[in-house]
Amino acid sequence: MATISKYQTASGATFYRVRYRTPDRGQTDKRGFKTKRDAEAFANSVEVTKAKGEYVAPSLGRVTVGELGPAWLARKEGHLKPSGYRTYENAWRVYVEPRWRAAKVADIRYTSVQAWVAELAKKLSASRVIAVYSVLAGILDDAARDRLIAANPARGVNLPSRSRRPNVYLSPDQLRRLAIESGRYRSLVLLLGTVGLRWGEAAALRVRDIDFLRRRIVLHENAVAVGGRTHVGTLKTGHSRTVALPVFVVDELAATCTGKERDDLIWPAQDGGHLAPPTTKSWLAGAVERCQKADKTFPRITAHALRHTAASLAVSAGANVKVIQRMLGHASAAMTLDVYADLFDDDFTAVADKLSETVGKMWARGGDTAIQQT
Repeated sequence: MATISKYQTASGATFYRVRYRTPDRGQTDKRGFKTKRDAEAFANSVEVTKAKGEYVAPSLGRVTVGELGPAWLARKEGHLKPSGYRTYENAWRVYVEPRWRAAKVADIRYTSVQAWVAELAKKLSASRVIAVYSVLAGILDDAARDRLIAANPARGVNLPSRSRRPNVYLSPDQLRRLAIESGRYRSLVLLLGTVGLRWGEAAALRVRDIDFLRRRIVLHENAVAVGGRTHVGTLKTGHSRTVALPVFVVDELAATCTGKERDDLIWPAQDGGHLAPPTTKSWLAGAVERCQKADKTFPRITAHALRHTAASLAVSAGANVKVIQRMLGHASAAMTLDVYADLFDDDFTAVADKLSETVGKMWARGGDTAIQQT
C-alpha cells in the first residue's frame, strides 16, 4: 500500500509525498501535492492501475512530443506514398511541433488538445484540421502502445465536420467542346471525362499500356508531383486495374499515339518528362475560359473534376455502383456511393416504380392471400 507523508521545502512551504511500490516491487515516490486529498487521490489511482495491469511508471511519461515526433514520421515514410508523407511532414513542421514540442506526453490533457483543435478550426479547413490532429494523435497512440502513457488523451476529441463541395458535371456536349478547345490535349480530356482516370494515372500512361484491339487500358503506374518533383509509383490503391474505353476515345488515342514508340509517354511534358497537373494559368484553364465565353452556363472545372463527369456519364449509361467503383479505382463501393450519392437519386424512384409494377399488380390479382386475411 502507498504511504503519504508531509514535508517542507526550504522556503517553508508544505507539501505531501506519496511512497508506493511499482509492480516489479521497486520503491518509488511522487512529491509536490499541495493537499493531502490530492496525494490520497494519486495513491488510490496507482493502486487501481496496478490491479488492472495498466500501471505506467511516471518517469516514462517525461519524454516529450518533440522527441517522439521525428521517429513517428520516419516510420510513416516507410509505407506512405510521397504525397501522403508530405501531408504529415508539413502538418508536423508547421502546426504540431511548434505547439507540442516541449510537452511531456504524461502532461498532455484531453482539454488541452480540444482547445488546440478549436483554435486550428478558426483558420484551417476541416480536412486540414483533421490531418494536423491525426499527427499528434498518431504520436500519442504509439506512446500508449509503448506504455509511456496509460491512454491517449487526444482520442475522443470533437473534430470539425468535412463539408463536401457539390460535384461539378459536364454534359456530353460540354465535354466535347472542352476537348476541342484543349488542342493537343484533346484525347487526354476525353479520356479523363469518360473513364475517370486520376491525373497521375493519365500522366504515367505509355503507349504499351493501351490495347487498341480490345479497347482496354492497363493502369499500373501513378505519377504524382510533390514538392516540385515527380514521383512515379504504384496506383493509389496499390493494385493495377484495367478499364474499358469507348470507341471514340480509342480513335482519339490512336491518333495521339501515331509515330510514338511503345515505351513513350502518351502526353509528355515539354522536357520529355511526366506532364504536371494543370494550374490556374495552364492549357486547361485557357480551354475552360474559351468554353465559358461561348457558353455562359459552362462551369469552372478542374482536371480532377473530370472524374465526376466520367461517373455521371457512366450512371446515365446504366452502370451500377460496382462498375463505377472499378472504373474509378475506389477502394470500396461505399466510397463511390459517398462521393456520388447524388447521381443515384433516381434509383430510389426507379425501385419504387418497379415495386408498384410488380408487387402492386400481384396484389391486384389477389396473389397474396396473407395480406387479404389480415
